[in-house]
Amino acid sequence: MRTRATHGGLLHLGVNALLLAAVILGGVSAMAQEQAQAKPPTPVAVRCGWLLDVRTGKLAAGQVIVVEPPKITAIIPASAYQPAAGATLVDLSKATCLPGLMDMHTHLIDGADGEYDPARPLRRTGAQMALGAIPHAKATLLAGFTTVRDVGTFRAFVDVALRDAVDAGIVSGPHIVPAGAYVTISGGAGALTGYAPDIELPLELRYGVADGPDKVRERVREIIRHGAGVIKVLATGAVLTRHSQPGSQEFTEEELRAAVEEANKAGLRVACHAHAPAGIKAAVRAGVNSIEHGSFLDEEAMQMMKQHGTFLVPDLYDDEVILANMSYPAEYREKEKAAGERQREGVRRALQLNVKIAFGTDAAVIPHGDNGKQFNSYVKLGMSPLFAIQTATINAAELLGWSDRVGAIEPGKLADVIAVEGDPLKNVRLLENVQFVMKDGAVYKNTFAAR
Repeated sequence: MRTRATHGGLLHLGVNALLLAAVILGGVSAMAQEQAQAKPPTPVAVRCGWLLDVRTGKLAAGQVIVVEPPKITAIIPASAYQPAAGATLVDLSKATCLPGLMDMHTHLIDGADGEYDPARPLRRTGAQMALGAIPHAKATLLAGFTTVRDVGTFRAFVDVALRDAVDAGIVSGPHIVPAGAYVTISGGAGALTGYAPDIELPLELRYGVADGPDKVRERVREIIRHGAGVIKVLATGAVLTRHSQPGSQEFTEEELRAAVEEANKAGLRVACHAHAPAGIKAAVRAGVNSIEHGSFLDEEAMQMMKQHGTFLVPDLYDDEVILANMSYPAEYREKEKAAGERQREGVRRALQLNVKIAFGTDAAVIPHGDNGKQFNSYVKLGMSPLFAIQTATINAAELLGWSDRVGAIEPGKLADVIAVEGDPLKNVRLLENVQFVMKDGAVYKNTFAAR
């Protein structure tokens, strides 16, 4: 988290809250029926006017994506396609189809609505956080982002409960890889700060706080045990944390290595919030999979990342969102001015060096559903439209370790497909208004059908 850390409530509380939300919104049975109606019968044929190969940038005209939910079974030229008995045809013959997009840095449990309130996590129960996350998940999916990595909540494990509710069909949302809780030092970038020293927070609001390698191991093991899909560590200070300095290192290399070792033993990857060069280098040496933000990257850090294959996940669009939000304290906006400019310089150099880059927005710092606006920020910085799209497809899939299931429209992968009217390689801003969304072979949005 560039800025704010966002934790989630105890797992049983989050699950109960999400079930309660389903009841409030019309009943679990009604929602289950709605989900069933959203899924077209098997097989499905998606007829695309053009199909973008995100690996090569080639646009193939007149292609049919054959789907047996939840997977793609074939890609066939429209001229050669013979409809199977009972097949449902989805006509996107005037649209360009591409893989579902992926955001590697979201905070679905938090939101950017209203004025900034530093005490907001203390004013909201786990149930309120869970209820509020439901529209965030839906907005993200309808924006064309069919997979996200959710990298922290202030109240532990609400994000895990949200993932489970989405997977169970209780609520609509993308595939979610949740962090469960921030792993951070006491009073660090991922901790709730600013309250009186004699106040002790309940465990769920400080679940990932750890000092020393042994404590880090303990916390990471517990977070994994409660269902996390990725481990999030914070190696440096933050922009949107009170009295925190983005340029200062927090976790030591030994503490970071302890987190990586425990995560890797469980088959999980590690995302590392890091702005400052010393923290970035310690994290890379410790073996993290991605550096989130990387605002003050220096040449040595970038060379190390290239050598180790460490991904950079740069959140660029939120810079203008933060600077425009006058409800933020002056401290935050001053830190953002310094971090944002240096971050842009670093990303330009990372592009020259061919450092691996994956797409991440830090939503909820930006409104959920505005994720696609970052593509233009990437292109303005020097990425080609194709490379910007690759950061949110094949690159993100590689970072997740999910290249076998998402990131491209290919037989055997999940049927996560989006479509826009026009050529996103000529105008990447088309991805700010995705008009068709399919996830796992189920259609969640199709404005072409209404014409």
